[in-house]
Amino acid sequence: MRIFVKTDLALQNSYAPVLSKSEAIGYKTQYFSAPKLIFLSGLPAGRPDNKNISYYGASCFKIQSGEIVLGFDPPSKESGLKAPRFESHVALISHDHPKHNGREALNAKEEKLLIVDGPGEYEIKGAFINGISSFHDGDQGKKYGLNTIYKVELEGLTLAHFGDFGEKDLRNNIKEALNGIDILILPIGGDTVMSAETAAQITSQIEPRVVIPMHFDSSSGKSKSGKSKSSLDIFLEELGQEKMKPEDKFTIKKKDLAEEGVKVVILQPII
Repeated sequence: MRIFVKTDLALQNSYAPVLSKSEAIGYKTQYFSAPKLIFLSGLPAGRPDNKNISYYGASCFKIQSGEIVLGFDPPSKESGLKAPRFESHVALISHDHPKHNGREALNAKEEKLLIVDGPGEYEIKGAFINGISSFHDGDQGKKYGLNTIYKVELEGLTLAHFGDFGEKDLRNNIKEALNGIDILILPIGGDTVMSAETAAQITSQIEPRVVIPMHFDSSSGKSKSGKSKSSLDIFLEELGQEKMKPEDKFTIKKKDLAEEGVKVVILQPII
């Protein structure tokens, strides 16, 4: 099978880096001039069925659809976090930080592990991946640098993983690129990422069928009522949701998605 990759210059801005060559580690690669095309050989074709989503803490997720397994933001050994160590075809890395760039933390499901670590368009085993350039902070990356949002289409179902998105609002080009998202995974913890209030606002703008918060802890903030609450409690309050029990894993099919409203899913970290 061939994997087609190209950079999408329309989705990048003047601050965005060129697409890293690290996605081609371990594969025979051919480069062509403008736009850059990369053909990677290796992964067998598969047909997705159920979408199983598991949470490994911080921003790390395992998403399986049929035969294909995607790993998002695995922490490295330098992070001090426990390594997830699940098998994956692809590791998608939002930015170069020890809690997110653990290329060695995942086991290759096939002969080689494909690394995707920047903006661009990718087609891998029937999964269409769009890496969208964004900022890690609300000051155009001047404080924490760049971040990549990954939009993934898996046989009729589309999800977005926001990495360490830290902007104060959703720019129009990003909103347009994320049109039609079914499952939204986004950080809500504040400090180095967007606040719970901003995350709720962006959820309302994107209007996914399912939203899964990540990158939060029990630290307190102030809710609308002025009471001291965790970022998760504030996020739920902003969306008009009650407290809920975390789930160990979330399994979904396109036909099971609600036609109206947003379902909030809280996942219990596996490690």
